[in-house]
Amino acid sequence: IIGRPGRRLVQGLLPGLRAELQLDFVVANAENIAAGNGITADCAGEMFDAGVNVLTGGNHIWDKEEGVAVVDRDERIVRPVNYPPGTPGRGLGVYSVGEHRVAVISVLGRIFMNPPLDCPFRAVDGALAKLAGQAGVVLVDMHAEATSEKIALSWHLDGRVSAVLGTHTHVPTADERILPRGTAALTDVGMTGPRDSVIGVRKELALRRMLG
Repeated sequence: IIGRPGRRLVQGLLPGLRAELQLDFVVANAENIAAGNGITADCAGEMFDAGVNVLTGGNHIWDKEEGVAVVDRDERIVRPVNYPPGTPGRGLGVYSVGEHRVAVISVLGRIFMNPPLDCPFRAVDGALAKLAGQAGVVLVDMHAEATSEKIALSWHLDGRVSAVLGTHTHVPTADERILPRGTAALTDVGMTGPRDSVIGVRKELALRRMLG
């Protein structure tokens, strides 16, 4: 969800989609919800009020100073699990949905990402070991630049999680599939934000940075 335009779209569309599709649980990546970078309490509150159950993070989750405390205290926000020990917040969460328990894991890729964090493959393995027996549904938000890294993690987790959904590149991919052992996989879910842009940012700003 990119900035105010993305938040307005979620507010306008999600309530109707929840009813039409009978959605029980909605997860959205929120690292760009506050003016395109970071998260604030007000912006997160708007998304929860619109019907989002859990917000995941990424490499921009700390871009607003206020956001550090927000991520730390709100259990509905899950930042990448492979940040070092002692980082504010949580890298996974378990939530009740009727009679079911749903786990959400956020993880950050390392290829072309700054800073490079702990190995996302081993970090998710560790999270799954902690989750053993706690949730019947496990969703993984793989926030990464390289499509190969997202696809590789999907294969690594096939049969052990319900879905691996890629974020960060903001361009939706057409490779949605169910892997042989039952895990749903999609390299990038795309974005909710301005289409006439460069991944949600004003195109003039992006071009100025790239050309200058």
